[in-house]
Amino acid sequence: MKLKILSFSWESFSSDNVLSATMMTAIWEITILDNHSPLLTSIKPSTMYVIYKDESWNEKRDDFAIWKWVVEVSNSEVKVMADMLIDIDDLDVEAAERARTKAIELMEKYRDAKDKLDMEKFIEAEDMLLKSIAQLKLSDSLK
Repeated sequence: MKLKILSFSWESFSSDNVLSATMMTAIWEITILDNHSPLLTSIKPSTMYVIYKDESWNEKRDDFAIWKWVVEVSNSEVKVMADMLIDIDDLDVEAAERARTKAIELMEKYRDAKDKLDMEKFIEAEDMLLKSIAQLKLSDSLK
């Protein structure tokens, strides 16, 4: 099966020899195998696991932290478009932890504001928190 993952920051993953791709959709976790039924669904911030065969036909697994967007499955081809794609090899756990802490502080600041809540800033802080959590979940794979 073919898999192509693209993100808005231009990181990508592509393989024509994918055995399975596991990710969290808006409703539940799914594993896509060859000849999967056609599907178009949104994905949630989560960890994505891809099992594929490399150039030497050795089975490999690659793990990614992904951020929301969409996955399309048709004709043994999977296309994923995500706002964020971080390979486990490129993960910066300390930066993710700092982002998580900052996001929590900002959310508390905006929530506890005496005047009107700035919903746009609160949502940006919440997005930062969810992105950092996806990355920290990915770091659990390293343990």
